[in-house]
Amino acid sequence: MVPGGLALLACAASVLPDVDSVGFWAGVPYDSPLGHRGFTHSLTFAALIALLAMPFSGRLRSRPGTVFAVVFVAAASHGLLDAMTTGGRGVAFFSPFSNRRFFLPWRVIEVSPIGLKGFFSGRGGEILASEFVWIWIPAIVVAVLGAIVRRSVRGPG
Repeated sequence: MVPGGLALLACAASVLPDVDSVGFWAGVPYDSPLGHRGFTHSLTFAALIALLAMPFSGRLRSRPGTVFAVVFVAAASHGLLDAMTTGGRGVAFFSPFSNRRFFLPWRVIEVSPIGLKGFFSGRGGEILASEFVWIWIPAIVVAVLGAIVRRSVRGPG
């Protein structure tokens, strides 16, 4: 079971890549390595965030390797899910080594608008429905299956 503090940190790590959205208002071009879905969506960024979290493993009541793995997967999942969206210009998974942008072949998640105004429009409901089907339902299924496996490994009681 993931301790609460580590779960909270993983949640934060999963949304941290979108800090690059500030670049839109700062004039950073979308296609720049520091633009949207650039470096902060890369596997390198996910690894750096995970490395920075490791010294807090004691406070998170987890082993350093577990902290790294959980935070890395959480941060990397953001780019992976963005690569499944219907919009944008792809994800720079290998930044800073390459700014080439990628999409996954299966692009089923409705792209979310940048900014709150677009999200709270009629289109926002379509986006939430898409995310529910393609993100939340699979996540719930994985969590339930994980709980079932954990119980079966531990045995009754």
